[in-house]
Amino acid sequence: MKAIVLHELGEPEQLKVEEFTKPQPKEDEVVVQLKAAALNRRDVWIRRGRYADIKLPVIPGSDGAGIVAEVGNGVDASLAGKEVVINPCLNWGDSERVQRDDFRILGLPDNGTYAEYVAVPAENVYAKPDTLSWEESAAIPLAGLTAYRAVISRAKVQKGQTVLVTGIGGGVACFALQIAHQAGADVFVTSGSDKKIEQAQKLGAEDGVNYKRENWTKKLKEMMGGGGADVVVDSAGGENFDAILDVAKPGGTVVLYGATLGPSDNVTVRRIFWKQLDVLGSTMGSPEDFKNMLRMYSTDSLKPVVDSVLPLEEAARAHHRMEEAEQFGKLVLRIDS
Repeated sequence: MKAIVLHELGEPEQLKVEEFTKPQPKEDEVVVQLKAAALNRRDVWIRRGRYADIKLPVIPGSDGAGIVAEVGNGVDASLAGKEVVINPCLNWGDSERVQRDDFRILGLPDNGTYAEYVAVPAENVYAKPDTLSWEESAAIPLAGLTAYRAVISRAKVQKGQTVLVTGIGGGVACFALQIAHQAGADVFVTSGSDKKIEQAQKLGAEDGVNYKRENWTKKLKEMMGGGGADVVVDSAGGENFDAILDVAKPGGTVVLYGATLGPSDNVTVRRIFWKQLDVLGSTMGSPEDFKNMLRMYSTDSLKPVVDSVLPLEEAARAHHRMEEAEQFGKLVLRIDS
């Protein structure tokens, strides 16, 4: 089969198509013939060596949608030929509260979705929504699941609340905006790009601010009526985290699903206890989260935001676009078998 195999860490040009052995289903597994795969920031971190326990060679990619081509022993034979979306969370476990110690994500160490075929546990495939294209379906899994758990399962966003989603334009942030808006919240955003704020408003955001401007937190709170945000959904951390705590309303919630800007060295801890904030961590999500999230995107009213679609052979070009933060929404790879 054709696959993108990462042999060495480095620049996007390391991502080249080559012939690779097609996987065979083990017990309780299926092999999916992929029609589309999607990029995540995780793929870039792996390629650059900024991820834990990297083992090469590996086929990257956590997101994918396609047709079940083969089933292993112990799998219902009627799954063969079904159109499916892959849940990239492997070994989540039985607890809704937290994942198991042996939890892992498709695409490392297991070979992922930048390929014509991928083998995954049968329990990790779900019916593809009829309302979505292959590319839209492939765009959903990791980012949609991460956003759903952060917004709904952890922060428990309710109708009428004010929600801030930082870093709009990224895949998870776009999903978080859509999901919070669907829940009935008034959603505001931040970005380093005025254009992306305008795009977010077309998705339902009330307004937003450019965090590169002076006094952006003051302006943001004024937009929110002066009180701040009931819920802040953030993936950056870093030097802006203290400002995020400032924007949060007393008694509010801050939920973190990443730290793309690294550690924060100047947090005013007093803001957390004096404002009685709940600071929550969130990562990926349970099978129940995935099922509920996918149900939201199985209606005509809600579709994932796809920035652009490129052929599998142009994975390097897609990685360049992600690293330059040009995209708004998901970058998707089309796979022609």
